[in-house]
Amino acid sequence: MAALLLLLAPAWESAGSSAIGGKAAAAPAFAKGADISWVAAMEAQGYKWKDKNGTTRDIFNILKNDYGLNSARIRVWVNPNMSDYGNGYLNAEKAAELAARAKEQGMSVMLSLHYSDSWADPGKQTKPYAWQSFTFTQLMDAVWSHTVYVMNAMKAKGVTPDWVQIGNETNDGMLWQDGRASVNMKNYAWLVNTGNNAVKSIFPSTKTIVHLANGYDNALFVWNIGGLIANGATFDIIGMSLYPSVSDWQTKVTQTIANANDMIARYGKSVMISEIGLDYNQPAASKSFIADIKTKIRNISGGKGLGVFYWEPQSTPGYNGGYNKGAWQADGKPTIALDGFLN
Repeated sequence: MAALLLLLAPAWESAGSSAIGGKAAAAPAFAKGADISWVAAMEAQGYKWKDKNGTTRDIFNILKNDYGLNSARIRVWVNPNMSDYGNGYLNAEKAAELAARAKEQGMSVMLSLHYSDSWADPGKQTKPYAWQSFTFTQLMDAVWSHTVYVMNAMKAKGVTPDWVQIGNETNDGMLWQDGRASVNMKNYAWLVNTGNNAVKSIFPSTKTIVHLANGYDNALFVWNIGGLIANGATFDIIGMSLYPSVSDWQTKVTQTIANANDMIARYGKSVMISEIGLDYNQPAASKSFIADIKTKIRNISGGKGLGVFYWEPQSTPGYNGGYNKGAWQADGKPTIALDGFLN
């Protein structure tokens, strides 16, 4: 089955609005977004959010109406621990509920598919427990089936995702060891193809993303994205993460914009900044960082800079054992960081 899917990719790419799933509503010309994946777990834990005036409101409403955010990013794990709020909980159904809430606010939706039961990132791309003993062909079939399952969960909630990441921060591929890029770039490319094709079998107009961390690292992107393309991978957009420090964010933004322009020139693909973050206790710097990268990505020639997403701004200081790059304070009110999105 997996080999057949690779051959069918061009047909799905050209299917357009007449194919299965219909045509997605137009994505914003420029996405100003936030990854809000912890919202479901935080609400289950009793968290509420206040606006800058101290009024308790729905977090989606605050993000959209107070800061002009038009997009939400949501991760999906394969078979997460539903009792672990910080490192699990977000299965396809919980993610679809969040996505429906975002759509109700008129926001576009990006999904980040972690092909794992918990975090997938540059340091770990662990296969889901149920997939551990699969052959590579079975692994491709599992990627296909899971991806279709997630898309159908979205469809059942009336959500057509605007963008779907095939993997998360896949600096060295995914589903290790089979799909580890430094071991077998071709396997990595085939897994990307399988996920891409599965998305488009349900939502033909949804754009797919390959997402790497360290957006400033041009050599990494040339090796990874170039390797994928050389091995026949099909996807639409290059995604980047950027988590600088207060002392180097300006330099890192400059390097990331240079890398984005190089990716566009080399491969003809648009660029999305899928994740950014800076320390919550440096709100003025965070505001300047957001405003700067947002403006520079938006001004990339040809409209090839598609947007910027802040990672989990609604998290309070130290959430989940120590995350400190949110934009809300312990008193439930926001810092000024997200003001960087205004304009």
